[in-house]
This record gives sequence, C-alpha cells and structure tokens, in this order.
Amino acid sequence: MKRAKITIVGAGNVGATTAHWCAAAELGDIVLLDIPKTEDMPRGKALDLMQASPIMSFDADVTGTTDYADTAGSDIVVITAGLPRKPGMSRDDLLVTNARIVGSVAEQIKQTSPEAIVIVVSNPLDAMVQRTLQVTGFPPSRVIGQAGVLDTARFRTFLAIELGVSVEDVSAMLLGGHGDTMVPLPSCTSVGGIPVTQLIEPGRLEEIVQRTRDGGAEIVSLLKTGSAYYAPAAATTQMIESIVRDKKRLLPCAAYCDAEYGVGGYYVGVPVVLGAGGVERIIELPLGDSERAGFEKSVEAVKGLVAAMDNLLD
Repeated sequence: MKRAKITIVGAGNVGATTAHWCAAAELGDIVLLDIPKTEDMPRGKALDLMQASPIMSFDADVTGTTDYADTAGSDIVVITAGLPRKPGMSRDDLLVTNARIVGSVAEQIKQTSPEAIVIVVSNPLDAMVQRTLQVTGFPPSRVIGQAGVLDTARFRTFLAIELGVSVEDVSAMLLGGHGDTMVPLPSCTSVGGIPVTQLIEPGRLEEIVQRTRDGGAEIVSLLKTGSAYYAPAAATTQMIESIVRDKKRLLPCAAYCDAEYGVGGYYVGVPVVLGAGGVERIIELPLGDSERAGFEKSVEAVKGLVAAMDNLLD
C-alpha cells in the first residue's frame, strides 16, 4: 500500500514536532520544508528524526528540503510557517506579515500539490485559513484550520486538573474563533458521562474557560522567547491521522461555514467529521441563548479580522 505523503511547511518547533509525532505514528512519509537563514536546517532536523527510527521502531522516510519541488504530489500539506507570537503580542498583531507568508506558501501548494488537503496552523488562525482558501481556490472541504482540537485539549486538561480525574474521562466541545472569542459548550462537556455543570460551580467553570481562552498567551508569557508547540503539534497530528486513516473522527476544526450556523462564508471552529475527503460533514448543534450569543460574537470577530486582512493586502 502506498504511504501517504505529508508535507510540513515550516521546520520550527511546531512543524518539527508535528513531523516527530507523525513519523512515530507511521502516518506516512514526511517532507519537512523551510526557507531558513541556514539552508541545511530542515535537512538536519529530518536526518536527526530518521536516526531516531531504529530506536523508536518506526518506518517513515523523513526528508528535509528548501525546494517545493520535493513536496510535489503531497496528500496532506500542513502550514506552520509564519512569525510566532512574542510576549505582549496578540494573534492579530501577526495579521499582515503572516498573511503574506501564508499566501506565498498557498501559491506554491496550488502549483505542486493541487489535490492535497491543507491544514493551516499559522496564526491568526481563522484569517490564515481563509487566506489559504482564497489563494489555492481548493474546495473548502480540503482547506482546514487547526485550532479547535488544541483549544478543546486545553479545556479538557484544565478540567481534569480541577477535578483530579483522568483527561481520558473528560469530553468537551468548543466553537467559534481561535483565541479570545472561543465559545465553550457546557451542554457538550462531561466527565465520565456526568455533565460538568453538576461537578463545577458556574463561577469556577468560567475561570477555567477564561484560562482556556488565554492558554496560548499563558505559555508565551512563561517561555519568554517562544510559543506553544507540543500541544499544537499533537492536535495537528490527530487531524492528519483521521484523514490518512479515514477514521472519520468528530473533531472541532476551523471549517468553512456558509449556510451552516448562518455564518455566511467564513472559517470558524465547529464540530466536523474528518476523513479521507477532508471535512466530510459539519455537525450543526442546537445552541442555547448564551451559547448562540457567544458564537455570533465570535463570528463577528472573525469577519472583522478577515476584512482587516483583505483591506491591508489590497
């Protein structure tokens, strides 16, 4: 059976760690591409990862390159390229610079891997995935943003810590944009099947929700010179696995919603069925009044971000 070809654009912490997770899980052969100051950097990281394979017992070819020709015919392309956040910097501060970087990457993908499914990780996420769709012209089902899996993982982690239970027993769902306007759904959050609202009082639950919204900024403030990468890479790998193995996982992703949820043609975080075709189905959930209000506020924030990007790029 032919192994999937997975290209990861950006060999920094998120990209290289995603390559690591994917190789260890034998999800396919990996091309790690970057255009760094030192051209040999992606080759060095790829070689180092390959040399780990006899020890960790995985079979995957890992190639480092600075040439998009080596990525031709990829089944999945992950875009992690762009400037990382620094302390005090919001995702929106990255808007114009990263829109240009992601637009350039998307143009290359369009030429070299026209049938690929693209997963965007670069921030500000909701605008960057919209930019990728604009440039590639791919069907929206093949252009997806990674955010909801990460945000939900952070929420589940904090809930498990609060309750002193295994993260495996915590199930949660989040909607909306990535970051400050994400919308947790208490009605879809449970611990061992018990609704979280029966276990945590409302005020404390809201504090946990806020910590989840600030999850990336908290790590930036602690690291001082970088941003999160283990969890974002793990989240991206989970999405890749669901596509490569056609697992049809129901995962929260930034998906293109038009009539769905009344969004009108923007990328926002919603639950989707993720399989070999990319986003195979968007799940529309009934929302309570407060959940609906929060979601609509989040959608408006995404629309404003995309409008600002489009205006600045004109």
